[in-house]
Amino acid sequence: MADAYDHRNRALVPISNCLHFLTGLVLAECPSEARVLCVGVGTGAEILSLAQARPGWFFVGVDPSAEMLNVGRDRLKEAGVLERCELIQGYAEDAPPGPFDAAVSLLVAHFIRREQRPAFYGAIHDRLKRGGRFVSAEISADLEDAGFRDMLKDWNQVQTLMGAPPESSARRESMLRDALGVLPAAETEALWRAAGFATPVSFFQAFMIRGWHAMKA
Repeated sequence: MADAYDHRNRALVPISNCLHFLTGLVLAECPSEARVLCVGVGTGAEILSLAQARPGWFFVGVDPSAEMLNVGRDRLKEAGVLERCELIQGYAEDAPPGPFDAAVSLLVAHFIRREQRPAFYGAIHDRLKRGGRFVSAEISADLEDAGFRDMLKDWNQVQTLMGAPPESSARRESMLRDALGVLPAAETEALWRAAGFATPVSFFQAFMIRGWHAMKA
């Protein structure tokens, strides 16, 4: 499963490389020996990107998939950074209490239903130091907006590039509505503020993938 996931996502490397690069810039002011929480760490791509640039940082990665973590552990070991990492099978609430200097969660939040988002953001907020920074990217769109149809056409292009069969495009809207927790940007930002973060700053967009960062107020 983990290998198949990575294989599909190879087509998006130009997007993910840009997202990881900008994430590093957003976290540039973190201490030289920062502790970073990675929620939904998957196979470890964001840890690999940040660890290679910041040799003094320590990472805690949580993910519900043992298969993903196993692949990630092998990759981190191969890169020589596993000794600076702790990988935990679980969810945000299963992470150690910290406190952490930063938290990163890339392409995770859209898998979490709207009614579960407050607890998700709250668990991350509670594990950050005061002034710690949260960075997140997710599939985000206003599904009722007049421009959504054109946005969906662009998103279908992305999915085709990832190997999705042409006939799956007819089901994609229902998947965004029913299977995923896709929210408008304004609603995500409101949930961040309600969880105790300062005003979220939008720093990334690639079609329907949007990214924000904010400090713990």
